[in-house]
Amino acid sequence: MATVLKINQADNVAVAVTNVAAGDVCHVDGRQIKAVSDIPAGHKMALKNLRKGENVIKYGYPIGHLLEDVQEGGLIDHRILKTNLEGVLEYKYSPIPACVEKSDVRATFKGYRRSDGQVGVRNELWVLPTVGCVNGVAEAIVRNFSRDMGNWPAVERVVAFPHNYGCSQLGDDHENTRKILADIVHHPNAAGVLVVALGCENNQLQAFRELVGPVDETRVRFMECQKVEGDEVSFGVSLLKEIAEACADDRREDIPASELRIGLKCGGSDGFSGITANPLLGRFSDWIVSRNGTTVLTEVPEMFGAETILMARCANEEVFGKTVRLINDFKEYFISNHQPVYENPSPGNKAGGISTLEEKSLGCTQKSGTSAVTDVLKYGERLRTRGLNLLSAPGNDLVAATALAASGCQIVLFTTGRGTPFGTFVPTAKISTNSRIASMKPGWIDFNAGTILDGRPVTSVDDEFIDFVLSVASGEKTCNEKSAYSEIAIFKTGVTL
Repeated sequence: MATVLKINQADNVAVAVTNVAAGDVCHVDGRQIKAVSDIPAGHKMALKNLRKGENVIKYGYPIGHLLEDVQEGGLIDHRILKTNLEGVLEYKYSPIPACVEKSDVRATFKGYRRSDGQVGVRNELWVLPTVGCVNGVAEAIVRNFSRDMGNWPAVERVVAFPHNYGCSQLGDDHENTRKILADIVHHPNAAGVLVVALGCENNQLQAFRELVGPVDETRVRFMECQKVEGDEVSFGVSLLKEIAEACADDRREDIPASELRIGLKCGGSDGFSGITANPLLGRFSDWIVSRNGTTVLTEVPEMFGAETILMARCANEEVFGKTVRLINDFKEYFISNHQPVYENPSPGNKAGGISTLEEKSLGCTQKSGTSAVTDVLKYGERLRTRGLNLLSAPGNDLVAATALAASGCQIVLFTTGRGTPFGTFVPTAKISTNSRIASMKPGWIDFNAGTILDGRPVTSVDDEFIDFVLSVASGEKTCNEKSAYSEIAIFKTGVTL
């Protein structure tokens, strides 16, 4: 039986829950609407006759205007829908109540309390190159050390994070690399870090150490390959063993959920993203915030068209001003590179039913729930305020996920309608928007939000999801961890020498 769903009472389109064939009769708002064309699942069906130039309304907001007339029951997709977005805008602070009530219900997970007060959800050893030239050395150190992993049962994993940068970079690119790498050194999921430098790179080790600042020198060590006599890999392994010894007594303990810092991300969206998985993350975000925890929303281009919703929830005018700069600075970045600010939905997004950036943004921002926005972070900045934060980073999956983790998030929750196997340097849990991809790719998908479309009660899904996140925080491995897919990607904007 063909089924369509009208999301908001103000909408003039409905989303096909199943494939709708031309001639099928769908029931919407007590009416029978006959499909006049095939409507693939996730795509939009017109609920009345619409004229060329008229706005299409979804989620209660315009998602673009029509390039041609559409008959009631007709398909509306990216070929006939054009964005309303334009360049830099002026905004007025018009706050609305956005308060999530604090909860006294205690929730805990099993984590690692670090000496600096931070809390980790993993106890790993990380080998971090300062420059791409020593990626091979870092990976060789990990391979050689791993042969003796059984000698250090407190160490859950040892992993290297190769990258392309650290030299031949100028200005913001050079500083972005340094900041992200320094953030990784301080991340609480690392029981210890070995920083591996070459010696002649722009990212000079001494200057980098000054940027990193004070560390526990039994757990964070530095080596410069050009100054090591003989085999630098063997020397690196010996340093890593010393770090492992310092971590030998690490144990998980009960930690309140208020210590969780969770990154919110989506990618490969479809027409169900804003109906199932993204609202699920929004409700979870409110749950964490109600317990004095922290969530972080990024992908600034995927706020375009929905930014006023976030601005209205800013806790004060200072945060509102930061949010305005976040949005307009990113638009200026597009404009300065002679690119349109609205060109975001990928071929996969379009195939899944997303037609314009506004449509993607209105679904994307639902991951933020209803909480007040308490702070806005620049790229490479670390968290300083509990509650819902906004972070400057692009929509690119790996760059944005890396930025979330670098800000201090111990876990990244990643919604997807198309599926993806990747993971950044913290557990990266994939939440599917539909049951089809969850069934097809069980090695990618950690949690299926598509059961909401299948008729499962939302409260039941919410409760299961909370338990799932707490179990990941307590050590349960995500699919990317089981597959050993852990990568970093650093934002680049300028010239490479």
